[in-house]
Amino acid sequence: MKSAVETLNPTRVRLSIEVPFEELKDSLDAAYKKINQQVTVKGFRKGKIPARVIDQRFGRGAVLEEAVNDALPKFYTEAVNEAELNVLGQPEVDITELKDGETLNFTAEVDVRPTIEIPDYSGIEVEVDAVEVGEEDIDKAVEELRERFASTAPVERAAEEGDVVTLDLEAKVDGEVLEDGVASGVSYTIGSGELLDGIDEAVKGLEAGGEATFSSELKGGSAAGKESEVTVKVSQVAKRELPELDDDFAQLASEFDTLEELRADSRKRLENMKQYDQATQAQERVLEKLLELVEVPVPEKLLEDEINTRKHNLEHHQLGQMGLDLEKYLEIQGKTAEEFDAETKEAAVKGIKTQFVLDELVNKEKLNVNQEELTEHLMRRAASSNMSPDQFAQAVVEGGQVPMLVGEVARGKALAVVVEAATVKDTNGEVVDLDDEDEDETSTEDSAEGSAEEAAEAAPAPEKTEA
Repeated sequence: MKSAVETLNPTRVRLSIEVPFEELKDSLDAAYKKINQQVTVKGFRKGKIPARVIDQRFGRGAVLEEAVNDALPKFYTEAVNEAELNVLGQPEVDITELKDGETLNFTAEVDVRPTIEIPDYSGIEVEVDAVEVGEEDIDKAVEELRERFASTAPVERAAEEGDVVTLDLEAKVDGEVLEDGVASGVSYTIGSGELLDGIDEAVKGLEAGGEATFSSELKGGSAAGKESEVTVKVSQVAKRELPELDDDFAQLASEFDTLEELRADSRKRLENMKQYDQATQAQERVLEKLLELVEVPVPEKLLEDEINTRKHNLEHHQLGQMGLDLEKYLEIQGKTAEEFDAETKEAAVKGIKTQFVLDELVNKEKLNVNQEELTEHLMRRAASSNMSPDQFAQAVVEGGQVPMLVGEVARGKALAVVVEAATVKDTNGEVVDLDDEDEDETSTEDSAEGSAEEAAEAAPAPEKTEA
């Protein structure tokens, strides 16, 4: 076999492959054997039909077609390996010449990973938000905790903002009560926005036994998105009562004995959260700066596939779970279809460039992923997927996604290397040492993995694919 490579553009090549006919012998033998098992010829036992009889009865062309289909992937893979190409996706194959007993010539056009030059990234500088926790932040955190320990007491008066009301609901569309549009004993906090639009206005001012009707667009169920006439009846009005902010509350709501200790712990927790947010912000901004430094051509077919995948996932998974279609989603977002397409393309381009650049950095920096790092990443992914580690690991192995997870960890480590080399300052002009935050349970590599995945929207890295 002889092969030659022609570069069509930075992300696509054409392989021209010549195969002497004698190298097709194994595939021809396999073709005759396969046809032998599929056909019946009178006077011959199944599987024992001579080749000449198969040629006479079914034509030599059928045998050649079967043999070529069997042989092409093998010769294509040999040519790819010989040329040391990092191919993406399936090739477009064209048989240019097939002479029985002489030669097989074919071409294969395929996308390849572009050659990327990683420049010196040590001069990258970014600014992030300063970690500042004020008394008002602590007050808010303690108040939220206080809300969680609120109790309710029935009252004999009209419902007000913040009250907890017990409701019976009935929804009609076009005058007909929906099968899934009736609910009883629903507990609702007025002003929380957790039920239907318009319900707050309807129930305010009603006492127990009061009833009102209002119109609202249904958010879910069999008539999601349709305008409905909703009848609501209040069976109870209860006032929320918050516990006193004192040492007794601290002991009730935490492991601390005093309110002062609880507030000190809240400060520490808020600082840790803001430090993590700061680290994530640093990685996102460093990544943006890095991508600006590198010229990354994007394969057209890969981009097209990535855009289609993102749209499919949004329409059939995310929006489907919310009871929305794309048209309604765009209406809620206040976007046109053209704006949505442009944003999707921009995100897809960034995702592909991110993976290409970070994968190149993995190679350049000779980064490896050990079992402990992979296990930790798997456990984080399992938690975010609401699965047990064992369930997630089984799904990953059965789906052949282990290389994808390894790639995610490696890209996170690559981004962490760049962040470590960059200068990060906060809005106060102070240099941020992200290593210090590791001691406070904030891992630079962990958050870097998250930043890299978010930029790529968890799209699997393009892998080498055979014909």
